Amino acid sequence: MGDQVTLHETISDGVSVSDERQPSHQYSERARRNLWLPMSRMGAYSDHNEVPIMVRGEGTRVYDANGKEYFDGLSGLFTNSLGHGRRDIAEAAAAQIGEMAFFPLWTYAHPKAIELAERLASLTPGDLNRVFFTSGGAEANESAWKLARQYHKMRGDRDRYKVISRDIAYHGTTLGALTITSLDAYRTPFEPLVPGAVKVPAVNFYRAEKHADDFEAYGLWSAQQIEEAILREGPETIAAVFLEPVQNAGGCFVPPRSYWKEVREICSRYGVLLVSDEVICAFGRIGSWFGGQKYDYLPDIITCAKGITAGYAPLGAMIVSDRVAEPFQHDDVAFLHGFTWSGHPVSCAIALKAIEILENERVIENVQKNQDYFQSGLESLKDIPIVGDVRGTGYFWGIELVKDQGTKETWAGDDAEQLLRGYVSPEMYRRGLICRSDDRGDPVVQLAPPLISTRDDIDLMVSVLRDVFIGASQLHI
Repeated sequence: MGDQVTLHETISDGVSVSDERQPSHQYSERARRNLWLPMSRMGAYSDHNEVPIMVRGEGTRVYDANGKEYFDGLSGLFTNSLGHGRRDIAEAAAAQIGEMAFFPLWTYAHPKAIELAERLASLTPGDLNRVFFTSGGAEANESAWKLARQYHKMRGDRDRYKVISRDIAYHGTTLGALTITSLDAYRTPFEPLVPGAVKVPAVNFYRAEKHADDFEAYGLWSAQQIEEAILREGPETIAAVFLEPVQNAGGCFVPPRSYWKEVREICSRYGVLLVSDEVICAFGRIGSWFGGQKYDYLPDIITCAKGITAGYAPLGAMIVSDRVAEPFQHDDVAFLHGFTWSGHPVSCAIALKAIEILENERVIENVQKNQDYFQSGLESLKDIPIVGDVRGTGYFWGIELVKDQGTKETWAGDDAEQLLRGYVSPEMYRRGLICRSDDRGDPVVQLAPPLISTRDDIDLMVSVLRDVFIGASQLHI
């Protein structure tokens, strides 16, 4: 395993072929010939390990080329929050295509971008009212760092270029976003990266060495690591701090409330912009529109994507406070940055429909109603010896797997490879559950089902996980 990227959604090493006449095998052969899959070991696919081919989605289920049904326990990639196959969203897209399929936002505007910007401003906390559209999450984070750097220079702070982020955290793979990202396996092949990355500890209470018996005290200590980093580097050099409300990589690290209050005060004290990376967390994933509404903090910038369109089209956004946007609203000043597809009219129309559905069908309320039930079901798995920690919130959960519950000894190297890729991942796939087995840190299994999922769906996930974890606990690794 070593330095290789080993992230995989249920299975990325291929599915064994039992009948070469199956449709999936034909697709797989063509995919191997021409299609290059992101974050995937392409050499793992062969005549005996085919590329999984998904051809259809309906509600919370997806179907492969052989007609087999799977529960989409990761919402595609934390994205299909409203499920698959919604005709009302398709109709909104078709109507916009018939009216105007595309026009850029470079010195122009169009109604759907204006309407969506207004809608987002009405949903965000505080004075986050200025919306800059991107094609996705990495671009949103790239945009936020560039904006922070230009903002400080316009104010005379020409040395503020550095960015602080947490260990293990993932913020995207464009060169700037990759610099903010803290995963060595992703970063090393592309070094040297953009100068100025500063790292602080992830908020991983399960493996806390300080304040291990006091969650709130641990949160304060974690926040103070940011202040120490600012002082160590020099406040005059720090442009921004990037934090997710709930950190994805490493397995759904949830900071305590004390953390956010302290972080906000630290950033304000030293004139550092606080960027809330909500590419995954926004639009109901953690049971609120945005993280600040759940954890009572007000960032200077929110970055978001994924759930903004419920996965029906690419779109991201950087939402900026009036205070940070103000210097750009005068004279001949411009934010010298942009993308062709920023605020694509069809994507904006889809996002407006997705937000309408979230509201009208009370989807976020569904998450709030069921999150304790979800947690309880996952906590029940702790009677299985390899289940160490269950953490998360809303419809966003991670289960850390350990060799020993008492000592918290982790799986690493070949053992982790054998556990996750050799058994857990293919076994879940065989049983019809798509989720994520992830070792960007200690091994975890992550669940992020569509936000429309019911308690029956939760029971299904827990049942499959129980069977798979019991089998994994009996392996001789």
